[in-house]
Amino acid sequence: MNNGFTPEKIEKLADLLMIGLSNEEKQMVYEEFDSIDHNINKINEIEGIKNIKPMTHTLDDFVCTLREDIADESIPVEELLDNCDDTDDGCVSVPKVVG
Repeated sequence: MNNGFTPEKIEKLADLLMIGLSNEEKQMVYEEFDSIDHNINKINEIEGIKNIKPMTHTLDDFVCTLREDIADESIPVEELLDNCDDTDDGCVSVPKVVG
C-alpha cells in the first residue's frame, strides 16, 4: 500500500524544495519511498507490535539519567548582536542564498 507518494507528488515536492530532478531521479526517489513504505507496512503487520514499548537505547543495561530542566538567565540580545557583522532591527542579517 502506497502512502500517497506518486511520481507527480515527488515532482511537486522537488519543485517546492527548489531541487531540479531529472525524470530518472524522480523515478529513483519514487521507488525509494515506495520501498520504505512497503517495509514500514511489513513491520506494522507483526502481531502485537502495538504493545511493544519503544527502545531508548540498543543496550539493555543503558541508564540515562536526565538532569532537572532549570531555566537559567540568558545573555541579553543586545550583547549577542554585538558579535554580529550586520544586524537589522534586532535581527542578524545574512546574505541571500536562494533565488
